[in-house]
Amino acid sequence: MKKTSILLFIGLSSALLLFGCGKKEEEVPEETPAPVESVPVETIPEETEPESEPESEPEDLPPEEGMVHSPLTNEWISGDIADQRPVAVMVPNDSSALPHYGLSRADILYECPVEANITRLMAVFKDWNRDDMTRIGNVRSCRDYFVYWAFEYDAVYFHFGGPYYIADVIEKKSTNNVTGCTYGDGGKKGIYENAYYRSSDRKAPQNAYLSAEGINKALDALDIPRTYRSDYYQPDRFTFAPASAPNTLEQYGNSFAVKKLDMSSCYPVSKTYFEYNETDGLFYRFEYGKPHVDAGFDNTQLAFKNVLVQFAYCETRDDHGYLAFQVHDTKRDGYYFTNGRGIHINWKKDSDYGATKYYDDNGNEIQINTGKTMICILKDGSQFGYD
Repeated sequence: MKKTSILLFIGLSSALLLFGCGKKEEEVPEETPAPVESVPVETIPEETEPESEPESEPEDLPPEEGMVHSPLTNEWISGDIADQRPVAVMVPNDSSALPHYGLSRADILYECPVEANITRLMAVFKDWNRDDMTRIGNVRSCRDYFVYWAFEYDAVYFHFGGPYYIADVIEKKSTNNVTGCTYGDGGKKGIYENAYYRSSDRKAPQNAYLSAEGINKALDALDIPRTYRSDYYQPDRFTFAPASAPNTLEQYGNSFAVKKLDMSSCYPVSKTYFEYNETDGLFYRFEYGKPHVDAGFDNTQLAFKNVLVQFAYCETRDDHGYLAFQVHDTKRDGYYFTNGRGIHINWKKDSDYGATKYYDDNGNEIQINTGKTMICILKDGSQFGYD
């Protein structure tokens, strides 16, 4: 097993350190050549017809009239939802939260450490307003650094409360959030309990779920816009390779083959890892020693075309172990994995609503492939393995 280790020196004076999390609001469970000869050009006799022109690259045409490319995956979606804002949902990832529901329908999935070495997930859905989206989550409390990532999609942010550290970002006028309870020291911005429901097959606090119906009720009740806001929406979140010419990473001399990504040392409780499937070209997600499945959709295992790794500076805020991740930064280390290969990259994010951008070692923005993307946020100095 090869090991990749990154340890960066951070100058805090050059970047904005985000802070967010506070009093413990939940109990944490215990529980990676020969020269080419020139050929003379022959004159074509008049009676000989010229050769037909070479075929052009296949056109990227929609399978049905009115479809457009999704800005999150580059896949074809209905033009009716082209301007529909995504939703970003906070999902706990401790073992008592399993199984999850609806996550196989997410376009983007984030994983990032929170207190006590557990991780939390944030699922971003573009096509959320569907009849089959009846159980999403479960849903738990906010950590403020996730909100800044949700901003990048102009997403409506759904959570169930949170520590007082979140108040600064949640209370921003531009933040559209929906919380199922108060947070911190009694904050109430975006509170709408009827967006969520409690299931009878789970125990609190792991039994709060969201649905498309609940999302619609909340947007109406809180007068939250359903379409992108021009002052905040960044349409160029990702740069995609053409579907007819996917990025194989073979153009990079320093790319390397990957059959397994092992994040277990970075996420020591969930022990997340990914296995590459050559048949469909996807990285399949595992945690707690098992496939990470979606119980709401026939136990479909979560799988991703792209896996992005971002190393970020992190500090512990208090005795409860709440963390602060620096999400605004320039030229920070990371990795990009797709089609069974990986390369080193750098990332930067220069404003609250600005997109995180990813660059190769030559300073060129990378092209990611059509499909779902997993984004793993790792503490500086963490190690992940691959083979």
